[in-house]
Amino acid sequence: MTRLTEDAKGVYVIAVTPFKADGALDLESTDRMVDFYLQAGATGLTVLGIMGEAPKLTPEESAEVVRRILKRVAGRVPVVVGVSAPGFAQVQTLTARVMDDGAAAVMIAPPGNLRTDDQIVGYFQQAADAIGETPFVLQDFPLATGVQIAVPVIRRIVESVPTCVCLKHEDWPGLEKISALREPGALPRRISILCGNGGVFLPEEMERGADGAMTGFAYPEMMVSVVAAHAKGDADRAHDLFDAYLPLARFEQQPGLGLAVRKYVLARRGVIADAAMRKPGAPLSALGRAEVDRLIARQERRLAELA
Repeated sequence: MTRLTEDAKGVYVIAVTPFKADGALDLESTDRMVDFYLQAGATGLTVLGIMGEAPKLTPEESAEVVRRILKRVAGRVPVVVGVSAPGFAQVQTLTARVMDDGAAAVMIAPPGNLRTDDQIVGYFQQAADAIGETPFVLQDFPLATGVQIAVPVIRRIVESVPTCVCLKHEDWPGLEKISALREPGALPRRISILCGNGGVFLPEEMERGADGAMTGFAYPEMMVSVVAAHAKGDADRAHDLFDAYLPLARFEQQPGLGLAVRKYVLARRGVIADAAMRKPGAPLSALGRAEVDRLIARQERRLAELA
């Protein structure tokens, strides 16, 4: 089993959780989704994230989804599993289960009740104690958690918790934060920085020193191509490709609606059988679907011009 390290880079696609129209897990679509992400060039997968509807799954379903994805991946790429939970008992139990099944690391977000820097550092120290030697991704997403993790706090966590190997960076505004983290001496050791927020700042994030993306978008090939162009030193190509997808990426970033957009597009592309979300959650309206269809048509024309 390959474990995630500080050298992680590329595109770790945040996977959706496919459901049937009645809300049951759709494991056949799960297999097809894994194949799609890998064919698109994903470096790794991240499952049971916020956009994976993890809170809507039972513990047994969470384990079943992870096991199915790991089986389909068959060791071809690393798989990171979100294990955030109110208590460390749940974190510890799910971590042990998914690591035994072959996961490469887990991802942990801070609970919203943390108010001080010391509380944040103490939380991740205790979380690391709970999961032992398992490497983990620190999810920095204040828009969702309400917890602001400043650069000096990240430094303290990295310094005191050797199993913290990656930062999932989703702070807004966040570009200056990446630059600050990449300043010589800012951290006691270099860790991977993979960025979220649907990839809407990906070209700039790469230029600031990020190692890639850990987020979802219904066209993961956009993120793969942008990261590849940056690696080749072709910033203009990276921006041109990004610009072609930006209108749809922007539309998908709507708070409260983004997952419905993503699932609709994935169903439209034949990746999942149904765009269903488990309740609470509503599908796109007819007008919303028409807007997405128009954005995709414009995107395809722009891509044809770049080919």
